[in-house]
Amino acid sequence: MTTNRNIGVSLAAVVDAAGAENAVDASVDKAREAAELGLDAVWFGQRFDYDAIALAGFVGREVPGIAVGTSAVPIFGRHPLLVAAQARTSQAAAHGHFTLGLALGAPGSVESVLGVPYERPIARLRDFLTVVRQVVETESADFHGEILTAASPTPLPLAGARPPVPLLVAAMGPQALRATGELADGTLPLFAGPRAIAEHIVPEITRAAERAGRPAPRIIAGVAAVVTGGSDDVVAAAREAAATQTAFYDRVPSYRRIVELSGARRVADLVVIGDEETVAAELRRYFDAGATELLITQTQLAGETARRRTWRLLGELAAG
Repeated sequence: MTTNRNIGVSLAAVVDAAGAENAVDASVDKAREAAELGLDAVWFGQRFDYDAIALAGFVGREVPGIAVGTSAVPIFGRHPLLVAAQARTSQAAAHGHFTLGLALGAPGSVESVLGVPYERPIARLRDFLTVVRQVVETESADFHGEILTAASPTPLPLAGARPPVPLLVAAMGPQALRATGELADGTLPLFAGPRAIAEHIVPEITRAAERAGRPAPRIIAGVAAVVTGGSDDVVAAAREAAATQTAFYDRVPSYRRIVELSGARRVADLVVIGDEETVAAELRRYFDAGATELLITQTQLAGETARRRTWRLLGELAAG
């Protein structure tokens, strides 16, 4: 398989599976391994036990041979001026190899955990992206939108925070994709199968970008995949682990919708499990559907040996 495309991996669960006492040190170690195997990027989801933007910046500084990014930081409960400052700091630390991925988040989590009403999400997303883009491109902000206000009192130069931080959104619904196409650089759809990418995500975001006069958007498909083999029992155990790890997403309406558009019944049905040839063939389908890059998750679900085997394959594919 020759892709000539970027392939990255999600590190959060990999670090958890390693039982590390220090998430920063463990993330740096795993990122070094990913770089040595030829992978292009490592990504960090936002959690409550670490800050994804900061962690990506630390890793980008310590492992200069690899790109880093967040996949993704929810916008509710945050102000775009402060997020832009965080992102530009990590861009400086990573010497220009940081990407900011944002997300709307799930209504239940936002309201029950943060105590913030999940109201007018698309209007908030548009305001948020407008402010962050102003800051990363012009080093200032003067914006009074429908939901948010951002007026920087002075210019915001930060040495080393160039080039401007690329902005991505974990957008999968039509309205979010339109806002992303108009105001951001691409999307990070997670658990969207090839059919949903080709028929729904790529056309919607591309039309929006074209209307706004923006470049063709990046489509970074989040794919759960692991290389494993051997007996049927080994494969069955991996599929059972996949079903357990992805069950949460089956309860989130936005994921249920994209899974159905992918022609599947549940997220676990979209997890790619098999030998090297099987996984490579399935990943090719995502590129054929219009993905410009891949973000591979759940690589640890079948154990450390399978995880290393998966990363080795991904490095080979990334090298073309």
